[in-house]
Amino acid sequence: MEDVTNAIETHGLVKRFGKTTALAGVDLTARTGSVLGLLGPNGAGKTTAVRILATLLRPDAGSAAVCGHDVVRDAHRVRQLTGLTGQYASVDEGLSGTNNLIMIGRLLGVGRRAARARAAELLGRFELTDAAGRPAKTYSGGMRRRLDLAASLVGRPRVLYLDEPTTGLDPHSRNEVWAMIRGLVADGTTVLLTTQYLEEADQLAHDIAVIDRGSVIATGTPDELKASAGRQVLEVTPASRADLAATAELLERLIGTAPAVAVESGEVSVQVEGGKALREILRALDDQSIELAEFALRRASLDEVFLALTGHRPEAEAQPSAGRARAAGNVPERSPR
Repeated sequence: MEDVTNAIETHGLVKRFGKTTALAGVDLTARTGSVLGLLGPNGAGKTTAVRILATLLRPDAGSAAVCGHDVVRDAHRVRQLTGLTGQYASVDEGLSGTNNLIMIGRLLGVGRRAARARAAELLGRFELTDAAGRPAKTYSGGMRRRLDLAASLVGRPRVLYLDEPTTGLDPHSRNEVWAMIRGLVADGTTVLLTTQYLEEADQLAHDIAVIDRGSVIATGTPDELKASAGRQVLEVTPASRADLAATAELLERLIGTAPAVAVESGEVSVQVEGGKALREILRALDDQSIELAEFALRRASLDEVFLALTGHRPEAEAQPSAGRARAAGNVPERSPR
């Protein structure tokens, strides 16, 4: 029964908190051995969906299955098959890296010797062996996130929920976590990733679902979503910063849309329908004697697609992080609320 094509499937998932509808009939599918990116603005329902899939919440309607097991009827089995890492590190800062992982293993019912062996294995995999004996409070932000990821894998989950796993990390640490995630997926783990960083989803996700106001409003691969925008972005960089304002005015007059002006980089960008207007724009720039350092046409980014779909850019979700309450592979069985 567990040899299924889709590791995660939800149908018509509904969750209400009083008069607020957090999920209004959500359908999601995550293919086995892939990354499903779940994107949405503040309060869209991303974390609520994760909490239901992690058996921390019961849905009010609809169904959800993980590896073919219903999250309500087969909650115990779902917890055995899944791991969860939230946006805030939930390891015990007073314990060493080794003791954190041993403690989780023991809570899962693993024997002391096996728990210690698993801890050593994961610390090596996440390049934390040299710091294994140090208290977690002495770790850098990137090291804590790696330890948190290791903690979610103690129970060898087949499905891993990552709820904004790189929030607050510097670019170097974020790249380290990305590499770890790619390695997990290469080994066959299925990942459900919620993130406010659209570059992160673009880099990691095989499929994306955009959720807004509790409903899925778009699905597809990153390339499919970019293509669906139907627009491209023209980036113009005048050779002289003195021509920046004139370039912006010219583009707005010809295209009818106010362009974005990046003063620091000296670039003006605007969305255009195809490349039909490029010749006219080049001619107009030449007529005004505006010399160019760069003139490029590219596909809309995932960030721009998100803006077009929701009307604003993504923000960190305001609901409590699922990572604050560790479940599914990291704590002993508990009944979902």
